[in-house]
Amino acid sequence: MSVADLSTPLKFAYWVPNVSGGLVVSTIEQRTSWDFDYNRKLARIAEDAGFEYALSQTRYAASYGADKQHEATSFSLALLAATERLKVIAAVHPGMWHPGVLAKFIITADHISNGRAAVNIVSGWLKDEFVNFGLEWLEHDERYVRTEEFIRVLRGLWTEQGYSQSGKYYDITDFTLSPPPVDVPGRPHPEVFFGGNSTAAQATAGRVADWYFSNGKDLDGFRENIAGVQASATAAGRRPRYGLNGFVIARDSEKEARDTLREIVAKAHRPAVEGFRDAVQEAGASTKDGKGMWADSSFEDLIQYNDGFRTQLIGTPEQIAERIVEYKKIGVNLFLTCYLHFQEEVAAFGTDILPIVRELEADAARRAGVDFDPDETLAGTHPSKAGV
Repeated sequence: MSVADLSTPLKFAYWVPNVSGGLVVSTIEQRTSWDFDYNRKLARIAEDAGFEYALSQTRYAASYGADKQHEATSFSLALLAATERLKVIAAVHPGMWHPGVLAKFIITADHISNGRAAVNIVSGWLKDEFVNFGLEWLEHDERYVRTEEFIRVLRGLWTEQGYSQSGKYYDITDFTLSPPPVDVPGRPHPEVFFGGNSTAAQATAGRVADWYFSNGKDLDGFRENIAGVQASATAAGRRPRYGLNGFVIARDSEKEARDTLREIVAKAHRPAVEGFRDAVQEAGASTKDGKGMWADSSFEDLIQYNDGFRTQLIGTPEQIAERIVEYKKIGVNLFLTCYLHFQEEVAAFGTDILPIVRELEADAARRAGVDFDPDETLAGTHPSKAGV
């Protein structure tokens, strides 16, 4: 079954650099800062450049080349208050939050922002964060059992009065949250994003996520990565949308862009990358079928910690726009992007790349015989059935 949607414009998001050290673990210059003043300005730049979403990272223990980090939900709320249109996605861990408490927090953020709050549910891969906090650490597949219950609680509390749910990890009895989230046309509740490459993660995403985030992949890799999500979603009668991570290196020539990538790799902080590799590749090794986030990532891939180089958004603006639309043709609905120099490169993406993307999207739709409206939003085409 094809998941390509040629009639709806692609959405663009950026990683919020609320963690020090930038988005590559390299000593190359990165004109990016983790402080709030920088990020407030960046959010406004992104909003004006045509970005619809921003994703705040969650991390508690300083690691992987970063020695400082801000908490994701509070940082996201501050960015929502500083912007007018940008939707901000806060990454959160089940096991560190109770879903009822998070549901209430997001409702408040939703009202403060007039319906722009969202969450990215991260099942967790850094064992030390849980163990050293004195929290229970679940084995791989069991973490997704808890995550699915967690998401169902969120959705139930956001959409129903007197909600009850009895599960292995959460028991909710006749509970109503008031006020409910903001009534946004076409959006039954704040959007739920979710990622994970393992078989368990893909099955969970298909059943309960509104959006599935994929680590960076080439075209064939993306098709393979979403196949399990599609199968699970079809069985559940749902249609999630798909986001893809990509590190953008746009330069005047392809050679200049490739030279920048080579410099990033040459200046990699090897001990930090190797430490990250050792921590995260447990995710694949601990699954029954050996599939998981970062299970097949090389050292070079892991310099950008969500495999962003693999998507190959590297070259001239024209080359990058063409590649972006090739991904759209196989099912990508949103690109989650990152950069060396966020403020100036996000602005440049809006002026140099996005207009070309829109032209190519219109051409692809015309060739396929479908209507394309560059001003159309996802309103009215929400991917999931409310209450599932």
